[in-house]
Amino acid sequence: MATKRDTEGAKRAPKGHFVVYVGKELKRFVIPLSCLKNPIFLQLLEKAADEYGFNSNRSIVLPCDELTFLKVTNFLASSS
Repeated sequence: MATKRDTEGAKRAPKGHFVVYVGKELKRFVIPLSCLKNPIFLQLLEKAADEYGFNSNRSIVLPCDELTFLKVTNFLASSS
């Protein structure tokens, strides 16, 4: 499971991926849909819904800093 940071600023994620924003600067990351099967990643999404609410017309903002997010995604990638 690789997490790739999107630096081109494209509005849409490639097929099979979705976009999340992380940290105070709201850095954009493109994440594979396969992450949605991981319970740890799902907990992070649930925390985001609890903290920010859910609105299908808005971006997904995860309630953690960039370093923590990268540590979590690296851990998930190494454990799969």
